[in-house]
Amino acid sequence: MTQPKQRILTGIRPTGALHLGHYVGALENWVRLQEQYECYFLIADYQALGDHLEEIDRIRDSVLQVTLDWLAVGLDPTKAVFEVQSYVPQHAELHMLLSMVLPLSWLQRNPTLKAEMDNLESEHKTLTLGFFNYPASQVADILLPKAHLVPVGEDQLPHIEMTREVVRRFHNMFGVEVFAEPQALVGRVARLVGIDGQAKMSKSLGNCIYLSDDAKTVTEKVRRMYTDPTRLRATDPGHVEGNAVFVYHDAFNTDTAEVDELKARYRAGQVGDVEVKRLLAAKLNAFLDPIRERRAGYAAHMDDVRDILKEGSRQGREVAEATMEQVRSAMRLQYTG
Repeated sequence: MTQPKQRILTGIRPTGALHLGHYVGALENWVRLQEQYECYFLIADYQALGDHLEEIDRIRDSVLQVTLDWLAVGLDPTKAVFEVQSYVPQHAELHMLLSMVLPLSWLQRNPTLKAEMDNLESEHKTLTLGFFNYPASQVADILLPKAHLVPVGEDQLPHIEMTREVVRRFHNMFGVEVFAEPQALVGRVARLVGIDGQAKMSKSLGNCIYLSDDAKTVTEKVRRMYTDPTRLRATDPGHVEGNAVFVYHDAFNTDTAEVDELKARYRAGQVGDVEVKRLLAAKLNAFLDPIRERRAGYAAHMDDVRDILKEGSRQGREVAEATMEQVRSAMRLQYTG
């Protein structure tokens, strides 16, 4: 008898179109995972409200932009479920109920939350209860479809462990096993630096190359890319390590012999930044061309894109309601019947 596929839950907050950092850090892996697992891809618009409440129109548009990017890179709604968090009200219900189970101290010790709270403070934004409580929302997102596996980077491992602790606490409190204890699925996730070379690629820093950028824009961004500040002339020996142009060559130039040769010539002062960047721009545009073509095809039929989200969210609600029936029963919340 064929064993059912294990289930995966992963997602993204819709705060803008996706960029190359999203691709190497998540999407590339998701495309492979959808062939092996039952995948639920979540657009977490509720969580985006935590620090973008004043930008609701942007979030609404980003839901569609994210979906276009997913489709363009090869995520397939016939193989995976695309759902919008706010279209599945059970996400909010389970979030509320788990908030009664999850101790405040567990949130206060969460290292990812601490780091993001520091970012909010540095940006002079108000820390809302919704933002502070978003790790509980993420726990609910994972548990609602009873995900067995959650693709994460190493920095998210404490969050998965907290989710497992919530599962054990819930089961101990109510004496009924409802959820699976999810495991982290850690891949070889690259953190792609921005074109400024100073930090990871980030929309807020304006240092991104987007999956939807046209060829001219990509070429211009590569032309402005950070290289080796100690190198004054093309004939000076250059540093490859920490050089953003070579980080991108390693990530997107599949001709490893060419990359190795470029590195050797760069270290020896035998090739200039202009040539290295010209080759990178060509490789990036060759990589992005089919993505752009698929994206344009879907963008010409936005009603179909909206239907994909409606259908995926409908499937998500069915699975979610089955889980919530068990949760309500375990917590003895049915007062009639």
